[in-house]
Amino acid sequence: MGKTILTITGSDGTGGSGVQADIQLIHKLGGTAASAITSITVQNTLGIQEFHDLPATVVRKQVEAIINDLQPQIIKIGLLRRTDVVEMLADVLRKHQPRHIIYAPVMTSTHGDHLVSEDVYKAIERLLIPLCTVVLSPSDLPEGPRRHGHANQLSSALAYYLSLGETVTDAMLHAQTILKQLPADYAEGNSRSEELYNQFLTTVERYFNRYADVAFYAEQLNVSPRYLGQVTRRISNRSPKTIIDDRIVSEITSLLTSTNNPLKEIAQSLGFSSQAHLSRFFKKHKGLSPTEYQREKK
Repeated sequence: MGKTILTITGSDGTGGSGVQADIQLIHKLGGTAASAITSITVQNTLGIQEFHDLPATVVRKQVEAIINDLQPQIIKIGLLRRTDVVEMLADVLRKHQPRHIIYAPVMTSTHGDHLVSEDVYKAIERLLIPLCTVVLSPSDLPEGPRRHGHANQLSSALAYYLSLGETVTDAMLHAQTILKQLPADYAEGNSRSEELYNQFLTTVERYFNRYADVAFYAEQLNVSPRYLGQVTRRISNRSPKTIIDDRIVSEITSLLTSTNNPLKEIAQSLGFSSQAHLSRFFKKHKGLSPTEYQREKK
């Protein structure tokens, strides 16, 4: 039973990091993994949208259930976001005294978002790190571009080789070698963001003269408005509404300068309820009325 590796960390629905990635890689290498989840995340390949941090009592029950039954001698710790969870873990691990405790600090996401408060990290430094056999640092990672789940993979591989009875030095060398051999996209997931962004632009081009509602475009693309917003902000740093409105403004300016069509006719052709509606919309975005804009361009 002692060869079981217990990973204590957050979940990652994409499978690229967190408990899912730990289990996947440990099994891939031939090890046995058990888990205790500290945080349930709402995330995709574009980043984390929400955290639901589990209280210490729930994490304790998970950890003790595994320790009492499987007696893991290798314990890997990742994402900890609550001081009470840190305090509880330190207490449980002092009593259990596994052969190795690996801590892989999870402070920021791949996208640069801060994941852990200063108070929590101070508690980790004071209570948890002194109990650890290995605390990973950036220098432990093989050279190359940072990717989602990179530190996760290293610590999981390290845990596996330690479970075979290797020294920390040998296990680290083995783990680093394995990491170099993994394909670059091993933990990247299959994001459809660029494809979806291009589909969105095509759909806007098709419907902008009839629909300005983000929900309409999200429905056409079979995604939620929230996800569509994540995609457009990640790729262009603009919201879907801004992209739609910019396209409409561009069309209005083109018609104002290249045709003699009455404003009422332009409003009707672009789906506005009235000429006044178009004028308000145009002034909001350009800072002057359509008539003022035409005069300025003459």
